[in-house]
Amino acid sequence: MIDIRKLGLFNKMAKEGGNTVANHLSQMTGMQTEMEITKINFIDIPDIKTHVGDERQIGISIEMLEPPHGYILFLFNAQNAKQLANGMIGDMGETSDASDGFTDMERSAIQEIGNIMTSGFIDGWANVLETTIDISTPNFTFGPGSGMVDELVGDRENDMALMFDSRVHALDSDINVKVYTFPELEELVELMQEIEV
Repeated sequence: MIDIRKLGLFNKMAKEGGNTVANHLSQMTGMQTEMEITKINFIDIPDIKTHVGDERQIGISIEMLEPPHGYILFLFNAQNAKQLANGMIGDMGETSDASDGFTDMERSAIQEIGNIMTSGFIDGWANVLETTIDISTPNFTFGPGSGMVDELVGDRENDMALMFDSRVHALDSDINVKVYTFPELEELVELMQEIEV
């Protein structure tokens, strides 16, 4: 149970998370970047697997090592990842048009973008929750999204997760990034209850 007045904190966390990611990406790529959170949903974990589907995507996941604990998973498709990576690499390195694979340079650029997205998002959360949240090193996967969800939280069948639909606007492209967050809900609610609204 959560005090209804605190529900606005979810929006605030999403907004802060998105803004922090955008600022960091802008600094790093030199591209004006915005991250817009378009929708927030609570979804039962089993339904997320269906929602995510079996299509091969790029997933970046981290574990929160402090309350509210749990995991965060960013998903985007390979084409979008390439766009972001190429925007970041610019003329400095080799990029490939082949949509099936990534050059080493692209891979490390995507990894760097993943670091920025995950740490930025968590920084935003921590600001709103007036705490610090230590995180693990991001883990990169290219494969079916449903498999990644299964690996992270397959054992939490009766739990819910928070899903943020978001768009990253960078350069002239709109890149859809889905953010699935699997906090330990009781811990999250506890942190939220302590905050004056």
